[in-house]
Order: sequence, then structure tokens, then C-alpha cells
Amino acid sequence: MKKIAVVTATRAEYGLLSPVIKELRKYENNEFRAELIVTGTHLSDHYGMTIKEIEHRIDYCIPISVKSNSEVDISANQSETLVKFTELFLQKRYDAVLLLGDRYEILAIAIAAGNTKTPIFHLCGGDTTEGALDEWIRHSVTKISYLHFVTNEESKKRVIQLGEDPARVFNYGSTSIDNIVHVADMNKAEALSSVGLGNCHYALCTYHPVTMEGGGVDGQISEFLEAIQEFSEIEFIVTKANADQGGARINELFDRAESRISNLHIFTSLGVRRYLSLMKYSEFVLGNSSSGIIEAPAFHVPTVNIGDRQRGRAQAESIINCKAEKEFIAEAITLSLTEKFKERCQNVQSPYGDGTAAKKIAKKVLEIVENRKIDLKKKFYDIL
Repeated sequence: MKKIAVVTATRAEYGLLSPVIKELRKYENNEFRAELIVTGTHLSDHYGMTIKEIEHRIDYCIPISVKSNSEVDISANQSETLVKFTELFLQKRYDAVLLLGDRYEILAIAIAAGNTKTPIFHLCGGDTTEGALDEWIRHSVTKISYLHFVTNEESKKRVIQLGEDPARVFNYGSTSIDNIVHVADMNKAEALSSVGLGNCHYALCTYHPVTMEGGGVDGQISEFLEAIQEFSEIEFIVTKANADQGGARINELFDRAESRISNLHIFTSLGVRRYLSLMKYSEFVLGNSSSGIIEAPAFHVPTVNIGDRQRGRAQAESIINCKAEKEFIAEAITLSLTEKFKERCQNVQSPYGDGTAAKKIAKKVLEIVENRKIDLKKKFYDIL
């Protein structure tokens, strides 16, 4: 039997993997099986125990530490992850493992796969996010990986520039667009009711740590909170930060602020369906999450992208980039609310595909695995 593993460690990356898991499992039979491994913040009460939001069959749970208060914490987490996944891969001998993105635990899992000669099929390589550690982690995972499913043409060129054979690099678009087509099915009233709100004007917000910048996050969150208080007519629905260093502090500051800012509503996790449905009807998306860059333009919703975390990603014209200071954030929000800018957003085209990525990825995965076309002795592809 051919067996592949799909690993998810966070709510965000699960949302992108979910359509692929669904498509892969359509092919399951006596000769093929796609196993889902759940780890990371999915298994943490502090981050909302998001394993409860996973709708697919779970085959294995691998608990790892998600403490992220210091560099030592991150390295300790990676060490634990490396050992546990090396043991799992040795035991299971998967024909391939699907990994997505750029988080530090994904790098450790990729090294474990490399050490056990488990081929890696990597999703979302080639992107650039210059303000985050994700930048070098993502490119490192690319070089360990055998097969590459990128989300746009710019990223495809970068992966090839890193020395990967074009025959193993496929641009099928982002599965986030698949989710927009198939998952964001709640109407506005239903979506708002699910977060305890009635009919209103609202923004959807996420603010992650900017891990390549020095200093603490207190000043950044203070500027963010001061800016949103200038817009009392807008309800701000905030999903908490991820488990990068500084994320726990951001969440603590948001929790404190919720009690004193009446139009601020904090949620540990909203789940993919509710999150995207809320995005669909929002006035704008605010913060520094990739969802503002990738998903929001497909809904023709303005994005106010704060700071450098997402700098370098392919962007649509519906995105307003601003500095992480109160006056610039407020100015960008004001622009996003104008009728002229909203009209502009209606005409944008997303560079991230047409909503058929998952089907194409699953078909290619099956083709490669079944035909035994994997040779881990990769040659460096030189661009002449």
C-alpha cells in the first residue's frame, strides 16, 4: 500500500491543507491511504484546542511544546519536534509527506523527513515575507523538498531560482481560493450572530509578531489599539496571534484591551468557515496576516496591511500598506472606507489562482507516488 502523510500544526495552515486532504481521500482504497497527523497549537488549550475544528479523520496526534517566550523556547520546541517526527517517520515509512509553509515546527518536521529519506511535497514555497523568520524557514524547507506546489508565478520563478528543477514545480494557485469558492457559505447575519453581534459595520483583524524586528510588541499593539479607537462606528473582530515568539504577549494585550474598548471583540480562533464568511462581508481586513494578502482580494474586500511582515508577497491593488504607527494605520483605514477605493477593489484580480488548486495537487501527488517517480538524489538546476 502507498501511504502519504499530511501534517498540520496550526489553524491557519490546516485551513489551507483541508481542501487537499478532502481531495486526496477521494482516492483512498486498498492501495492508497492519506494519513493526517495533528500537532503543535492544535493540541494546546492556550491556543484554543483547534483540533476540535478539524473535520477530517485524524490518524495520529503528536503533542509538542508550543511555549514561545524566548529563542530558547523555539529551539527546544524544534528539538522535541525533530525527535518525535523522526521516530514516527521511521515507524511508518511513508512514501511522501505533505508540508505547508514556513513555521519553525515545519522546518523541524522537514529535517526529520530528510533524515529518514521521506520525500517532501511542499505547498506555498517561493513566497517572500521579509518581516518574519518565516522567510528563511520557507526557503530552507524548499531545498529539503522534492515536489513543489507554489501559489503564483513569481513564487514559481523563485523556487526554480533556488535550484529546483522546473519539472518538479507546479503553480496550481492557492487552496485559500478553493476555500473561498466552497467554504465561505454563511450569510452576513449568520456569521455575525456566531460571534455575538447583530447587523453592523465591522473589520476582521489579525496581528502576528514581526519576528525579524527587534524590540517588544507592546508598542506595536498600543499603536494598533489607539488607531482603531478612532473608528467607533466599526466593530473590530480580532483573531489571536500565532505561536511565534511574541504571540503570547500580543494575545495578553488584546485580552486586556477587550474589557475597556467596547467595539473590540477577541477570539482565539474562528475556524475556516466562519473566518472566511466574516471576511466576505467585512468593511476591510486589518493587520499583518497573509489572509489579507491572499484571501481578501478574492472577495474584493480592502486590506490594510500593517508593517513589514508580509513585505515581498505578490499583492493585488486592493491592499493598502502602512507603517505600524497610529497615524498611518488610521489614515489607511480611512482610505479603505472611501467609496472610490471600494469601487477600485471590485475590479482587482487575485494572482493566486481560480479555486481548483486542491484537485490538481491531489491528482499530481497520486501520479507521482503511484508511478514511483521519486529520486531524492536531486540535481541542482542551474539557470543559464
